[in-house]
Amino acid sequence: MEITELFQDTIYGGGTDLHLNPGYPPMIRVEGTIKKMEGALLDADMIYDLIAPILSEEQKALLDKGHEVDFAYELPNFARFRINVFKLLRGIAVACRIIPLTLPDFSELNLPYQLSDLASLDKGLILVTGPTGHGKSTTIAAVLSIITNSRDDHIITIEDPIEFVFPTHKCLVSQRELGTHTLSFASALKSALREDPDIIMVGEMRDVETAALTLTAAETGHLVFSTLHTNSAMSTAQRIVDMFPPHQQQQIRVQLADNIRAVICQTLIPRKDNMGRAPVCEIMFGSPAIRNLIREGKTHQLETAIQTAIKEGMQTFDQSLKQLLSSGLITREDAMARASNKNIFS
Repeated sequence: MEITELFQDTIYGGGTDLHLNPGYPPMIRVEGTIKKMEGALLDADMIYDLIAPILSEEQKALLDKGHEVDFAYELPNFARFRINVFKLLRGIAVACRIIPLTLPDFSELNLPYQLSDLASLDKGLILVTGPTGHGKSTTIAAVLSIITNSRDDHIITIEDPIEFVFPTHKCLVSQRELGTHTLSFASALKSALREDPDIIMVGEMRDVETAALTLTAAETGHLVFSTLHTNSAMSTAQRIVDMFPPHQQQQIRVQLADNIRAVICQTLIPRKDNMGRAPVCEIMFGSPAIRNLIREGKTHQLETAIQTAIKEGMQTFDQSLKQLLSSGLITREDAMARASNKNIFS
C-alpha cells in the first residue's frame, strides 16, 4: 500500500480527512464522523514508511527532532492535501485534510446569499470563525473566487499551508506559505503592506502581533480576510480585544469597531438527504449599531443586536437553523439539538 492509494480511497469513500494512527487501521472522516477503512492495523514503522516518500529531507530531520511537520501535497488530477505529521505516545501519526483542486463554487455551498455581497467590498476586516474542519477556508475561498472573476485587484494570501490554489483570472494572486515562503504570519503581513495589495487573506489570527498587523492592514485601506476559532460574533470581538494588554484594549475596541465589515461564525451539520453537511451561519455586519457596541465594550449585547437586524442581512445561529429546517436541508432533531432557544421552532 502507498499513501497515494489511501488518498484516492479517502476521496472515493467521500471522506474529508484521512487519519493514520498506530494501533488502528486507516480512518477517514465522512460527514463529520470518523470511520474505519478496510486494512490491517498500522504501527509507527508502517506509518513512517507510508508518509516518508512525500517528505523532504528537511521535514524528515524536523520529525526526527520531535517537531510536528505541516505541509501541502498535491495528487495530480485528484486533490490537494493539507498534511500534519506528528509524534504521540505510540509513535508517529498523520492527519490529512482533503482540499479540492477546483475552487468552491459559492452557489453550490448553501451559504447565505448575502455573503456573496462581501466580494464587492473594497476595504475593512472580514472574519470567518468556527471550529476546525467546519468550512472556514472554503467559505473564504468561495468569496475570493467571486473576486478573482470580477475584479482587477492584487490578492495576497498568507497560509499555513497553502490550501486552495487560485487560477489566473482577472486578479493577480500571490500565494505565500509559512515555512516555505515566509517565517510567520506577522513577518509576511509586514511585507505584504509593501507589496501593493488590494486584498489580503491571513490564514489565522494566531497571536497578538498578527492581530495587530491584521487590524492595521484593514485600517490602511485594504480588504482583509482572516479566521479565528471562536463560536459567536460576541466571543470573536471579545477574543480579539483580550489578546492585547489592558492598557491597549480600548484602542483595539475602537480600531476593531472602525474596520469590521463582517463576522461569519460557521459550523457544519449533517444534511437530511445524507449528501454532506450544511453550513449554519451566524452573520454580523459592521452596522453603526454594531460598531457602537464594540467601541463601548458592550459585546454582550451583540447577539440581541443581530437578532433585530434581519432586514440588514444579519442572522443568529438559531435563525440560520430555522431557515435550514424550513428549506428541508436538515432534520428537526439536528436543529433542536443545536439551538440555544428551542422555542424558535414552535
